[in-house]
This record gives sequence, structure tokens and C-alpha cells, in this order.
Amino acid sequence: MKKAFVFPGQGSQFSGMGKNLYESNASVKALFEKANEILGFRISDVMFAGTDEELKQTNITQPAIFIHSVAAYLTLEGAAPDMVAGHSLGEFSALVANKTLSFEDALKLVAIRAKAMQKACEHQASTMAAVLALDDSKVEEICTAITAEIGEVVVAANYNCPGQLVISGSMKGVETACEKMKAAGAKRALLLPVGGAFHSPLMKSAEEELASAIHATPFNTPTCPVYQNVAAKGVTDPNEIKNNLIAQLTGAVRWTQCVQAMIADGATNFTECGPGKVLQGLVQKINKEMIVGGVS
Repeated sequence: MKKAFVFPGQGSQFSGMGKNLYESNASVKALFEKANEILGFRISDVMFAGTDEELKQTNITQPAIFIHSVAAYLTLEGAAPDMVAGHSLGEFSALVANKTLSFEDALKLVAIRAKAMQKACEHQASTMAAVLALDDSKVEEICTAITAEIGEVVVAANYNCPGQLVISGSMKGVETACEKMKAAGAKRALLLPVGGAFHSPLMKSAEEELASAIHATPFNTPTCPVYQNVAAKGVTDPNEIKNNLIAQLTGAVRWTQCVQAMIADGATNFTECGPGKVLQGLVQKINKEMIVGGVS
């Protein structure tokens, strides 16, 4: 029986996030104050009392979810994961949990990542869409055909669970893909309220910016494997972890495959650390026999 700890990505934010942890745990309070100092503004104030609109800003959302996730993990006295994984942004929280990165270094990288992604979003009108109840292979086939036929970028970006795949690309590419997905039998193909085409080639400029920062940051040998989004297997080599973390910005989040690999390697218990319960739901859709729980 192996314990897996998983960490959520962008979209799980809410006003008041982390407030109960801050007020009830001295170590967590110190962590939040350290984060405020590193970022140069009181992100804790925005997390505790900010509007939904403020919390949706990428440069707020990403560090906020990261801080909340690490804080939640730290409340689990003596937590000893056998393996960790994070959905997109959550991979940074996972790398703190298995001691590959210090909290301080990871937060600095998350802040750089968020700003770089925000900048990349401003260069071109782009978006993402959720496709429900269509085979992954059919989604991939339609995306490839659109890119070849009309020259618009659209790719499979998030393999969340069987029957739920998110596509990403230019506005025209994604809108065209949605029509074709529905015609091919998708139950739904719904544009998402996001600021840009995450996990697509349109994030190339952000990937390059993040790569410089990652290569300049010390990565330690982890205490347990991290199942990285682009590799969908357990990784322990610090250089491989770095390269996968960089590739994640333009590569797909292979969450279904990551969870399947963790189960194949003996995971039976999944604990989600951070805001929301999204990953608990996805894990059970991937394999309903798994024991899931969470701390937020």
C-alpha cells in the first residue's frame, strides 16, 4: 500500500483560500509571511479577501495556489509520500513536497512562470476548450487535421481523465476544433474562461523565459519519485526533472497517464493537498477503487 500526494493546478482558487490555515497554524503563518516578502506584496491579503476577478489573474492565481498547496501539505505532520504528482502548476508544489526544491526557490520560479505565461497570452488571441465523451485518439486526429488544413495551432493539452480532454490553441483553431468535435460525436466541446493557450506551442516564449530561471536554480535529489506531466512516469534525476518541468509549458498535461502509472507502481491512497477537490474526482474517474482524500 503506497501513498501518493497530488497537488492541484490553476482553476482551484477561491476567495478566502488558505485563511483558516494561516489563522490556526504558526508554521503556515510564517510560510505566508515569507511568501509576501519574496513576492514583494501581500498576496495573502488577496487570497483571503480578493475578488474572483483579482484571483483569476495568472500572476496572482499561480503563486496563490502554490502557497496554499504547500501550506496544506505542511499541516500533515510526518507526511511521508511514496510518490508525488501535480497537475500543471501543481508540479511545483509536488517538487517542494519531495524536497527537490525549497519553498523559496519554487515560489520564485512560479512567479516567473506566471508572468511569462501572462505575457505570452497577450501576444495572440488564444484559448482552451473542454471536450467531453470523445476518444482521445479522435481528439488528437481532429487537432492535427485542423493545424494541417488551416494553419491554426490547436493541440490536445490536458488529459484529465477518460472522456475529459482539454484542447488548447489559437482562438480560430480552438473554435474550429469545437465544431468538428461535436460533429464527431463529442457530448460537449466548451470554451473555457482562461486567458490563453496553456500547454501549447503558443507558450514557447514563456518556456524559454522559464528555462533560464530553472537552469539557474538548484534542484536536489528527491526523497521520492515525481510523476511528471510530460513524462507520465516516476522521475528522480534532478536534470531530467528540470527538463520535464520546462517542456511542460508547451507540452501536454498527461494526468490520466500519470495516475495510471502511479497505480501501476503500487499507489492505493491519493491525498490532494491544496484548494478544492478536483484531483480527487479525477483520480476516482480514472480508477474508482482508489482511496482518495484531501487537506485544504
